[in-house]
Amino acid sequence: MSGGTSSAVAISGLGMTEMGKVYGPTAEDFAVEAIDLAVADAGVSLADVDGLLVNPGMSGGVDMRLARRLGLRDLRMSTTMQAFGSSAGVMVGYATMAIEAGVASTVVCVFADAPLAPGRSSSSAYTGRRRPQGFDGLLAAAGFGTVNTSYALAAQRHMQTYGTTSEQLGAIAVAQRGWAQGNPLAQMREPITAADHQASRLIADPLHLLDCCLVSNGAIAVVVTSADRAGDAPHPPVYVHGFAQAHPGYPQCAGSEFGLVSGAAQSGADALKMAGVTIEQIDIAEIYDCYTFTVLITLEDYGFCAKGEGGAFAASGALAPGGSLAVNTGGGQLSSYYMWGMTPLSEAVIQSRNAGGSRQAPHNDMIMVSGNGGVLDHHSTLILSPHRTA
Repeated sequence: MSGGTSSAVAISGLGMTEMGKVYGPTAEDFAVEAIDLAVADAGVSLADVDGLLVNPGMSGGVDMRLARRLGLRDLRMSTTMQAFGSSAGVMVGYATMAIEAGVASTVVCVFADAPLAPGRSSSSAYTGRRRPQGFDGLLAAAGFGTVNTSYALAAQRHMQTYGTTSEQLGAIAVAQRGWAQGNPLAQMREPITAADHQASRLIADPLHLLDCCLVSNGAIAVVVTSADRAGDAPHPPVYVHGFAQAHPGYPQCAGSEFGLVSGAAQSGADALKMAGVTIEQIDIAEIYDCYTFTVLITLEDYGFCAKGEGGAFAASGALAPGGSLAVNTGGGQLSSYYMWGMTPLSEAVIQSRNAGGSRQAPHNDMIMVSGNGGVLDHHSTLILSPHRTA
């Protein structure tokens, strides 16, 4: 998905529920709350909404029937969208195109999930939801049946090819925990050290516990509308300058680029081209971080560092508060909250509005937002800015 945009579309509202180990509300309950908050934040009413894009998480329970519960009528566009962790960027991209084409004027994009339950471990929330079939059954029988093991395989391949180390991955976890200390919504704010990372238990070699993201209940919604309408909102508009997606579909076998190149390479280049900027002009990178390795490979593929140098880049301290590149300024999914692609998108909105408080990055003229789905299978990129023109 690529094309041209004149930053005539902006995000005008952001709604975030309480997130984390929040029990009781269903995914639909969370979605309703997030949308109500986003609409109020945008200074509009539900009656102004004529588009609804819904992204359900793994627990399900929320889809386009949400419109009926909200009392939305005469919608001009409505659908349930599923591109896994890349869905938030994909939704904003489609909403932007719809508004530019005159198909809709005010579109709400929402993600909601409630996989956690009392007395149930976080690790069990994303396991056992699908019975392995065919060759997948053989992999599961061999102990290779979870997303953890697939990402571990990707990380191992990168390590064997480029010499990336576990300690370098740990630098990403430590840096993001440093940013989380300034985020009152972050689930994990206690400082961690490189030694803490190495001492955390192995989940799937080489991934330690502190290489893996949190699991959270909650919802986040954004309101996307024309730049002119957004100019009347209570908060500064967050202009959409570029968007793209890529789905490389690498097989997990010899000869493919699995673990070496992700969809960020294509979608990042396309989004930058649409925005008319270069990677050197990006001030903040809000990177999808289901694992520390996802951050590393995405930074490489976007061009913040050369291929194979992501580990050294992270170990240099560049990603931590005060470093040369502001990355995952709210703590990301490793330390703040796991709302799929809405985690990096929500923090990008906060940073664009200069609402980050003690964690506000020193510069925010151009913000890059990534989404990642599957096991490096799907990718989305957004280029956002508080300025209407680049």
